[in-house]
Amino acid sequence: MTKTDIEKGATGAPGTPRTERGEMRTVTSSDGTTIAYDAIGAGPTLILVGGAMGDRSFKGFVKLAGLLASDFTVVNYDRRGRGDSGDTQPYAVEREVEDLRALIEASGGSAFVWGMSSGGALAVTSAACGLNIEKLAMYDPPYMVDPGGKRPPVDHEEQLKKFIAEDRRSEALKYFFTKCMGAPAVAVSIMRIMPFWSGFKAVANTLPYDAAVMGDFSLPEQKLASIPIPTLVIGGPKQPDIRHMPSVTNSIN
Repeated sequence: MTKTDIEKGATGAPGTPRTERGEMRTVTSSDGTTIAYDAIGAGPTLILVGGAMGDRSFKGFVKLAGLLASDFTVVNYDRRGRGDSGDTQPYAVEREVEDLRALIEASGGSAFVWGMSSGGALAVTSAACGLNIEKLAMYDPPYMVDPGGKRPPVDHEEQLKKFIAEDRRSEALKYFFTKCMGAPAVAVSIMRIMPFWSGFKAVANTLPYDAAVMGDFSLPEQKLASIPIPTLVIGGPKQPDIRHMPSVTNSIN
């Protein structure tokens, strides 16, 4: 499949409905997993990589894709285990790298990549693995660079796997937000009664995947230093000012 295929939507099933997100398409990853994506716009390909609990239907991603569509062919995809994508087991971070590789190859062999939160960390790993990424942007990568800051428990990935295996998805979400992301327990209690909580529960099975991508949440300085492409780190309004995070900015070429 070529970049023109993505721009024209030539690989989707006949009759795939067109929406404001474009038309749903699929690509097959190396292990046979089907990865679903929407493509909209025209121009160089830009792939959006979502973070924890994110999928391509999130309003923020749909809006961002629409804003960028005048300059890029925007590929907004479901990471494995989410939305319309498959979830071949066993999981490994390498499989997610292969998913992104399949999308890049379907785009003509190279692409720009934007990653949000743990999706940014996945994009970093992919770039370090040699994927043909022309430029990389990360929004709020959740690396913990404060030496005195509290880190997630060393067994956080195993704990999340245990909750999911026992079908205790709400407990997995609470553990992730409080123990991994440092959110106050009272805030999570409020979140549990909000309408979006059911959507979070639907993709809570992928929380161990994000935990695997992040590892111990420390800054992968050697990995970042090995990336030979222009890389932009963007901090959100509730994140630390990246100008005060020299270990991040100095590690990027």
